Amino acid sequence: MGTGTLISSLEGLKVIDASSVLAGPAVGTFFAELGAEVVKIEHPTRKDVTRSWKTSHEDPETPLSAYFASINYGKQYCELDLTDELDHLEFLDLIAEADVLLTNFKKGDDQKFGIADEKLLTINPRLIIGKISGYGSESDRVAYDLILQAESGFMSINGPADGAPTKMPVALIDVLAAHQLKEAILLSLYEREKTGRGRSIEVSLYEAAVSSLVNQASNYLMTGVIPTRMGSKHPNIAPYGELFNTKDGSTITFAIGSDVHFQKLCQVLNMNDIADDSRFSSNQQRVINRKDLETLITEAVILFESSELLDKLQSQNVPAGKVLNIAEVFKNPKARGMIREEEIEGVQTKRVTSIAFK
Repeated sequence: MGTGTLISSLEGLKVIDASSVLAGPAVGTFFAELGAEVVKIEHPTRKDVTRSWKTSHEDPETPLSAYFASINYGKQYCELDLTDELDHLEFLDLIAEADVLLTNFKKGDDQKFGIADEKLLTINPRLIIGKISGYGSESDRVAYDLILQAESGFMSINGPADGAPTKMPVALIDVLAAHQLKEAILLSLYEREKTGRGRSIEVSLYEAAVSSLVNQASNYLMTGVIPTRMGSKHPNIAPYGELFNTKDGSTITFAIGSDVHFQKLCQVLNMNDIADDSRFSSNQQRVINRKDLETLITEAVILFESSELLDKLQSQNVPAGKVLNIAEVFKNPKARGMIREEEIEGVQTKRVTSIAFK
């Protein structure tokens, strides 16, 4: 799997995944891939809703979807109704032996199910309780990634300049929140080595989203100018994200982050006359005059085959790439090496690993 000794580094760690949808289960899968024992808890009749999130190309008779498979790798499955006395006791028995509990319950459900933090930490003082919420523990709003993308500003800056606000095509806010919770749990495990005690930690989708606005937030906070949709273009760099068509009909893009990169780009495109043009002599000037620059580059790029142009640029260490579809991505040996296969409840599933470090 290419991860060396890391893949077994968490053997012996026990994780109870009582979460659903994407963010919480993604954290459970992360720990499963690192060797932890992960038990996913589902209600006997109201299982994880993503089991039913099937595309039109999937078998309607299978017990799970590709979506579900993508973030439920390597887990044991246990059906428990926490309102049932015997099931509740079985859950508490699991907690007594667990290291980590993952939840994304609605406000008040921990009290309703008799599993408030205080009770669980009394049963198991070493337990680390990792919670995902939509808007924080005091809010009872139902949270879905689309709504978070809308309310955190991401949709307002995503999409073409002359188009409508656009959702990113993956549940990115869930993914970001999952990463935040992984970090918090790992820090808590490290702290527990010194203190011997667990704790309860929480990540809200909303705060994970806002913290990920990074440079777009600072652009606004420091200038007062509200960021707008620019397609794939970068507000601080040019040319960066503009799309250009080559002679063979491919689409390529450049990430020109320095004056040196720009000068080399001009050399490869046989545009040496504009390298010293005052309109394009610095990054800020290129941002100001990016439309004129885009027109000039468009006229130059169309004269090249994509493979020829990309080879020349890469030989000069100029960041450039071809826009690929998902099928083309998985022709790359490195991407293929990240595919994992597993049978879940009789269904042969495929997914990409959640471990990108080595």
